[in-house]
Amino acid sequence: MPPMPPITQALLLINVAAFCIDFFLGPWFTRLLALWPLGHGFLPWQVVSYAFLHGSIGHLFFNMLGLWMFGAELERLWGPKRFIQFYMASVLTAAAAQLAVAALSGSIYPTVGASGGLFGLLLAFGMMFPNRTIMPLFPPIPMKAKVFVALYGGLELFLGVTGTQEGVAHFAHLGGMLGGFLMIRYWQGKSPFGR
Repeated sequence: MPPMPPITQALLLINVAAFCIDFFLGPWFTRLLALWPLGHGFLPWQVVSYAFLHGSIGHLFFNMLGLWMFGAELERLWGPKRFIQFYMASVLTAAAAQLAVAALSGSIYPTVGASGGLFGLLLAFGMMFPNRTIMPLFPPIPMKAKVFVALYGGLELFLGVTGTQEGVAHFAHLGGMLGGFLMIRYWQGKSPFGR
């Protein structure tokens, strides 16, 4: 197994450290760093800081598992600088999507988690390694990465539109995928950015 690349390793450690600090310091830490809707406690740094907080140990575990599975491979492909640019673009567009949806729906609840960045990485993995076979945990059926990404993106859209899974920021996940897609298009000099 190759060594874990430095940015992926740093992101894992920062997320785990933030979870531990949040566990011991409690509500004021979350109040300060979670992504709150505009007009309900929003502060500018929250568009980044929310991505390092998690609501439960399961939330943290699955996001860090995905970061390790997809992020390490992409960082080895792109290098640390391009990888962190990509990850942050996904985190920021996920935050923008969540803020827009919260404003439209009148939500007053905060958002936490690295899922927006992770969904950007997931999309990139599907674009960079489309025919790589992966085995998801649920369902445990081997499939090509491009199929997995398409199914997962479709599921997120369905759950977001129908609102069947309360408390999950599905549109933030989709925003992370959009940010990742746009970043790759920008690097390739393709529409909507041109040459």
